Amino acid sequence: MNMKKVAVLGAGTMGVQIAAHLANASIPCLLFDLPGQAIASLERLKKIDPAPLFDPGLVSLIEPLEFGPQFARLKEADWIVEAIIENLDAKRELLKNILPHIRLDALVTSNTSGIPLSSIAAEMPADFKERWFGTHFFNPPRYLKLLELIPTNETDRGRLRAFADFGERMLGKGIVYAKDTPNFISNRLATFGGMHTLRLMEEDGYTIEEVDALTGPVLGHPKTATFRLFDLVGIDVFGMVAKNLYHNVPQDEQREMFRMPAVLEKLLERKLLGAKTGQGFYKKEGKDIFVLDLQTMEYRPQKKAVYPAVEMLKPLENPLERIAGLVRSKERAGNLVWKTLSAFLAYAANRIPEISDDIMNIDNSMKWGFGWSHGPFEAWDAIGVAASVKRMKEEGKSFPAWMNDLLQQASPSFYRIEKGVKQYWDIGSGSYRPIPRAEGFMILEDQKRERGVLKKNSGASVIDIGDGVLCLEFHSKVNAIGADTIQMARAAVDLLDKGYEGLVIANQGEQFSAGANLMLVLLEAQEGNWDDLNLVIRMFQQMTMSFRYSSRPVVAAPFGLALGGGCEICLGSDAVHSAAEVYTGLVEVGAGLIPAGGGTKEMLARQMAKVPAGADPLPFLRKAFETIALAKVSRSVLEARKHGYFEESDTFSMNNDRLVQDAKRVVLGLSQSYRRPQPRKDILLSGRAGYAYLQAGIYLTKEAGFISEYDAKLGEKVAWILTGGDLSEPTRVDEQFVLDMEREAFLSLLGERKTQERIQHILKTGKPLRN
Repeated sequence: MNMKKVAVLGAGTMGVQIAAHLANASIPCLLFDLPGQAIASLERLKKIDPAPLFDPGLVSLIEPLEFGPQFARLKEADWIVEAIIENLDAKRELLKNILPHIRLDALVTSNTSGIPLSSIAAEMPADFKERWFGTHFFNPPRYLKLLELIPTNETDRGRLRAFADFGERMLGKGIVYAKDTPNFISNRLATFGGMHTLRLMEEDGYTIEEVDALTGPVLGHPKTATFRLFDLVGIDVFGMVAKNLYHNVPQDEQREMFRMPAVLEKLLERKLLGAKTGQGFYKKEGKDIFVLDLQTMEYRPQKKAVYPAVEMLKPLENPLERIAGLVRSKERAGNLVWKTLSAFLAYAANRIPEISDDIMNIDNSMKWGFGWSHGPFEAWDAIGVAASVKRMKEEGKSFPAWMNDLLQQASPSFYRIEKGVKQYWDIGSGSYRPIPRAEGFMILEDQKRERGVLKKNSGASVIDIGDGVLCLEFHSKVNAIGADTIQMARAAVDLLDKGYEGLVIANQGEQFSAGANLMLVLLEAQEGNWDDLNLVIRMFQQMTMSFRYSSRPVVAAPFGLALGGGCEICLGSDAVHSAAEVYTGLVEVGAGLIPAGGGTKEMLARQMAKVPAGADPLPFLRKAFETIALAKVSRSVLEARKHGYFEESDTFSMNNDRLVQDAKRVVLGLSQSYRRPQPRKDILLSGRAGYAYLQAGIYLTKEAGFISEYDAKLGEKVAWILTGGDLSEPTRVDEQFVLDMEREAFLSLLGERKTQERIQHILKTGKPLRN
């Protein structure tokens, strides 16, 4: 499906951000609203944080237009998405008004979050209904992966499948097929979960802090947990959704759960609507955050919730293991987790096939729409299906008939691995079936089950991903890089000489790599093991150099965080095929260090290579210096190019699920005409003149109070490496010369007390220290 231009009807919160994400995909967009509204929304778009656009310049792809007089422009659109107010009559009227102006081959969809699609288009002609379905984006569209597709009985299934492929490839979305039922999948389930938690909190006497401490990261859910999420969504919005469900699901066995509880009524009466009014369940005053006392309905200081069971399970990295431990606990924490989870699981099971035909769409909807690390049926497997169902039945919960076949299996579970293939329980056939994989999706765990692992240690693995391509997969905590990772990298590069076509550096963890293992570096420094540190840093440099000068092409596939050493791995590769959402940068200055894995050398070499013949090199030198000294981090793949971390020729995938397969294609393309590069011997160092130029800028910045004394010292270290320090005149040197300077500067800084304080602070808080 080729979308050359899209029209968005409605420039409100969702409409303008849908337009922004279309611009991220390089698709021109017509944004319609009342006179002046579209222009005003585009101005507000620039101030939203986190940014809806990969790059501010992409706003030029969005053209603001007016409802009515400019509807003739709709003939340009291949797809028209309606995103106006959630009012049935208003939506019907809009469709009537645009009908004369749209092409017969254009798709028309609605971003409604709850109004039945069939009722919106009830009065439209038959050929229109074939091109009509729901496209429910989740806010913010750039960052939340879920896109619910809701067909009606009249929707052409071929067009729906083609659009799903477009949504996955071009918009980077995870597609979930929902039925045309009230609030579809995610909002139906989430609203039940929220309302049940509210009532349980009142019945069992939990405080807001106690609930949020148990319904957030400890369960693999976002930090917003329950009540911060209410505030973020808007208590009025949540109340409206619940009210809508109560009136529209008369056959739901849990319908009474959607009746408005007293606490929400009180908040709505006082217009305490959450983030939009500055106060809801929480209230922020300056730097302090207060919480609502449900007994007095007054705000009070927060009290940290302490649960022994949670503290005992914290060391478990897998949230599913923590959940399994909590539901077995007889303590206060276990009581809340079991009651909320068991009710949610039973409700989700009873919604099949009402809202979805299978468990996968439900699991994916909660993971992609609400940022859960796992879906409800995956959690059910973790706590044990047979035992938990027995316990729930004893408590009076009922289950759908389709679960009877599942429970008769020898080891009932919703998912299983059979002969290396992951399968799910298909309720239609009453049997296990392989999980379908879209073309272009590669799951590394599947590759390992199919082909085995060539080499492995605690930090990384080398696996064969087919067609002669190897993959170096990191799997340490936050994929931090240590000696074990370096050892596997060396093994991977050595294997390239055995007839392989190339190497992809990739993984499918939460982040690409948070950089070097700072804890081990700090411990070695405190022990005074300078020779060992010197050796490890040299090995790191040799690793990044080996990627660039290996016998076959090496492509890095970063996503999420690719910081410090993770960024240097990208800089050292022949090419980068990145995720669109990548946060990369040389951040070592924040830890009181400088990039010493080839990062400083590479930024210098890249900038100096851009200097036109006879031009002044100092502006290019300054660019490299500022990028490193200010620890600039990209907020998208386009910013990574601007900062010089990626080349303009480097490519990216909108959908992370396609990242490894797409990177593999890049490797195979490079291998067709690959020639091993030769080490650079002509990197320009500007010497004393360049060093004095950078020093002057550091001095002025410090005197203005923008940086500390120690920041200035770090800046001077960076400047010394980038210029060659006391070289009497501009000199061209080889790469090893700069690498040696990197390593010496890194070691000297590591011996400084203030650097060690910075590292300790980062390890403790996750935030940089300015000392």
